[in-house]
Amino acid sequence: MTMLAPRTPAKLAPPGRTRRERKAAELESRTLLVGERLAGLSTRPGTHALQSVDASRNGLTHAEAALRLERHGRNAVAQDRAPLWFVQLGKAYWNPFIGVLAFLAAVMYWQDPADPGVVILSVMMGISGLLRFWQEYRSGRAADALRKLVTTTCAVQRRAGSGSGPTTFEVPMDQVVPGDVVKLAAGDLIPADLRLIASKDLMVSQAALSGESLPVAKADTRTEDLGRQSTTDPVEADNLCLMGTSVTSGTATGVVVATGADTYFGSMAGSLVGERPQTNFDNGVRKVSFLLIRFMLVMVPVVFMVNGLTKGDWNEAFLFGIAVAVGLTPEMLPMVVSANLARGAVAMSRRKVVVKRLNAIQNLGAMDVLCTDKTGTLTEDRIVLDRYLDVHGDEDDEVLEYGYLNSRYQTGLKNLMDQAVIDRVGEAEEVVVDARFSMVDEIPFDFARRRMSVVLGRNSIVGDPGRSDHVMITKGAVEEVLDLCTHMTDRGETVELTGQLRRHVTRIAEDNNRKGLRVLAVATRTIAAPRDTYTVADEDGLTLIGFLAFLDPPKADAARALQGLADKGIAVKVVTGDNDLVAARVCADVGIDVGHVVLGSEIDGLDEPALRALAARTTVFAKVNPVQKARIVRALQAGGHTVGFLGDGINDAAALRDSDVGISVDTAVDIAKESADIILLEKDLTVLEQGVEQGRTTFGNTIKYIKMTASSNFGNVFSVLVASAFIPFQPMLAIMLLVQNLVYDISQLATPWDRMDEEYLRRPRNWDAKGIFRFMVTIGPVSSVFDISMFLIMWNVFGANSEAGASLFQSGWFIEGLLSQTLVVHMIRTRKIPFVRSRASWPVMAMTVLAVLTGLYLPFSPLAAPLGFVALPASYFPWLIGVLLAYCTLTQLVKTWYIRTFNTWL
Repeated sequence: MTMLAPRTPAKLAPPGRTRRERKAAELESRTLLVGERLAGLSTRPGTHALQSVDASRNGLTHAEAALRLERHGRNAVAQDRAPLWFVQLGKAYWNPFIGVLAFLAAVMYWQDPADPGVVILSVMMGISGLLRFWQEYRSGRAADALRKLVTTTCAVQRRAGSGSGPTTFEVPMDQVVPGDVVKLAAGDLIPADLRLIASKDLMVSQAALSGESLPVAKADTRTEDLGRQSTTDPVEADNLCLMGTSVTSGTATGVVVATGADTYFGSMAGSLVGERPQTNFDNGVRKVSFLLIRFMLVMVPVVFMVNGLTKGDWNEAFLFGIAVAVGLTPEMLPMVVSANLARGAVAMSRRKVVVKRLNAIQNLGAMDVLCTDKTGTLTEDRIVLDRYLDVHGDEDDEVLEYGYLNSRYQTGLKNLMDQAVIDRVGEAEEVVVDARFSMVDEIPFDFARRRMSVVLGRNSIVGDPGRSDHVMITKGAVEEVLDLCTHMTDRGETVELTGQLRRHVTRIAEDNNRKGLRVLAVATRTIAAPRDTYTVADEDGLTLIGFLAFLDPPKADAARALQGLADKGIAVKVVTGDNDLVAARVCADVGIDVGHVVLGSEIDGLDEPALRALAARTTVFAKVNPVQKARIVRALQAGGHTVGFLGDGINDAAALRDSDVGISVDTAVDIAKESADIILLEKDLTVLEQGVEQGRTTFGNTIKYIKMTASSNFGNVFSVLVASAFIPFQPMLAIMLLVQNLVYDISQLATPWDRMDEEYLRRPRNWDAKGIFRFMVTIGPVSSVFDISMFLIMWNVFGANSEAGASLFQSGWFIEGLLSQTLVVHMIRTRKIPFVRSRASWPVMAMTVLAVLTGLYLPFSPLAAPLGFVALPASYFPWLIGVLLAYCTLTQLVKTWYIRTFNTWL
């Protein structure tokens, strides 16, 4: 049989391109090829489409359908599915810090299988990975549940055998095959790519593919008809219906010419499966991780060599070096990051947000550019009558009345604009208007005339009982209605529609079009010789009375939500498939500075540097296709921005996937939800604003932990180097160092529950590996000053200056080191004065107290001897308090200098 020609392989991308650029080129090439093939079918007769898939007007037999289902597969597009649970569990442990800890644990086990440090590190790794796995697994299950809520069927015409007549069956959409004849009616989803072979008054919503907010009219079609317009874009073809769109009114029959991956939708979806591009979060964590690992790889050998050379015990020096390596590794970072993200996900779930990928929460906080579709996000995604104007552009109730009568009395399926007119007229007014007229006849809408008329009889009314003339009311496209008009109503008087007046009223309609409104003309004719039936020939000699102007209105809270995002340092860019006039009008209404609207056609000829410059200065992009949307996102990222994308259509999927944080809604098409990182259960920018704040809180608490730990660990290692060089014994036993690290790290588990200063939440936050290193080498040595001060106190005041006093020295430094580490948390967590102008949350305060009490108790506890501690004299504690107070004071002074010098803190 003669089937559609196989797809031509995509052109190979030029060498030197990144994997991401090659993927984008593949998407563009494949989508264009499929689009050209479909557009070619639109220009041939419907009989050719039937022949191309070896089908007949009566449909396939059940046996033929079964064979084709086996050959072509299910009518489903490629989608990323959540990995199996054990694969997801393994990925949760794929982290550089966990790798370092696993290596150190293995070395410690090799040295001494009974070493308690092995258990400590194993517990740290286990909890961190399990926490991340559980949250992502649970979110994935929630997203799958959203997708499985609805099973959709369609009406397919099939036959029992070759000699049987056709019968219409409801079959699941994934069972549709090429050659099937599909029946369409209002409310139906288009199950595959169809060439129409019969249609009547068909209106199709293509917003998911094109972004066009209003339904698109398809041509009234018969099997032998050619396409009414030549186009290379299948979305614009008036006799094609594409998978992912839906019928809003009318009826049609179409033959399936492509299913699954071969559809226009599938050509886009197939290129979206696979590894996602690295996001801002991924790159930031990687840079910070390897900064700290490189620092550890430099410092640990130095500590090992100094201890080995000065003490002569290389085995002990090795064990101490391992303990220092553990101390330098922020081993709780995966756990703290996971706890932070998981807490953020829980908080966002209370606001009707499903977080599919935990990293997206931080990306949401780092986002400084939000690209969003227009329809349903800035607008209410419904059509309303915005204006009813006379021939001079002034509001006129008579125009509304006649428009209402036309919409009210037509017997066909009312479209969205008819319903908008009816909704605009109040119930009381309906009773008055309806009482004056009764239905006589109608001339239905068709797409050739682009208008419809009703003929009404005037009911007998008080003061004019004998009046029995009929009035024809015509409503439709401005050009078509004007061609039938010979007069117009000018301030209550009927005047001849001269050439000058015709140009005047045309300009009024065009002015409203430029304001982003869909304009219809309303005209009337009084018929003095009434009769029972009327034809198209009677639509002549009309009197123009005015215009109806429609709009998808902005959401009431859109302007406030946009201002809220702007206040948080987020630039909003509108990227829509809708036309530029509509986009500009809506954006202006919600307070967006529109400037020059860039069309998708302007993007195609630009190279990457030129597009990067254009994207940076442009606020509104209109009539853009899926490939262009993704290019805009990548151009903004190349300019150093963290980009979020909010969309719900098939045409948004590539951009959702390429963005740092893809945001969709539960009513979106499946491929959009699959490509998104976050799913909103309500399409509301206010929810996003709250999410941004949560993301910044999450990021801030993560950075707190990294800077606290990195600076503290650097100070400790610096102190160890000084002590190792001048003290004849180990300044602290390896087991003491591990216990100190464990107690400190456990106290930091409360960090995700800390609050952030309001000033921190006002602008986007990003990873800065250089800033972390600068912070570490600036703040770290401050603790070393007081560590060395404690060394001198223990050496000179308490006589711990020989092997006999080693345990006293080590116990004294253990307590001072742990308490200074714990207290400095409150100095670092805010740029303000701690405890006075900014207080930590109660979980952080509680864990601080617990860590301090633990540190003070251990040298006096039953664990003291096994761990190598000795009890400290009471005279030690006044010295300890003095050292800690001096440490906090100096840290606050250094912090003030640091903020003034570098204009940053966390």
